[in-house]
Amino acid sequence: MTHKTLLFALSALLHLACHTSQKAQSAPPAFVTWDKKMVELGPVKRGEKRSMTYEFTNTSGENVQIDIVDACSCTKVDFPRGVIEPGKKGRLDVTFDSTEKEKSETISITIVFKNTHANGVPRIEFVEYKFEF
Repeated sequence: MTHKTLLFALSALLHLACHTSQKAQSAPPAFVTWDKKMVELGPVKRGEKRSMTYEFTNTSGENVQIDIVDACSCTKVDFPRGVIEPGKKGRLDVTFDSTEKEKSETISITIVFKNTHANGVPRIEFVEYKFEF
C-alpha cells in the first residue's frame, strides 16, 4: 500500500467515524415544544391572583393527549382534554393565587400525557413560574 493510498484510507475512516458519531448524537424530535417553560411573575402581594398561559405544539408526529396536570394547591390549571393532532397547538391556562404564600417561590406544574415512551413509561413535561414577595 502506498503512502498516498494509506492517507486516503485513513481520511475516509476518519470521515466515516465523524459522520457516524454525529448521527448517534442527534436527538429525536421533541415530543412537544413549549413557547416558554418558565414565567417570571416578579413581585406579588399576598392575596393577589395572576394569570399566565403556556402554549405547546405537538411535534411528536402522533396524536397526544394530556392525562393529568398536577401543581401546588395555589395553582389552578385549565388544560385541553381532547386529542391534539401532530402540528397542532394546545395551551395551559394557569391562575396563581398568592393568598396562602408568605415567601418567594418557584412553582412546578407537572403535565403527564397519556402517550408513553417505547418502554411504557408515561411522557411527562414540566413548566414553572416564580414570584417574589
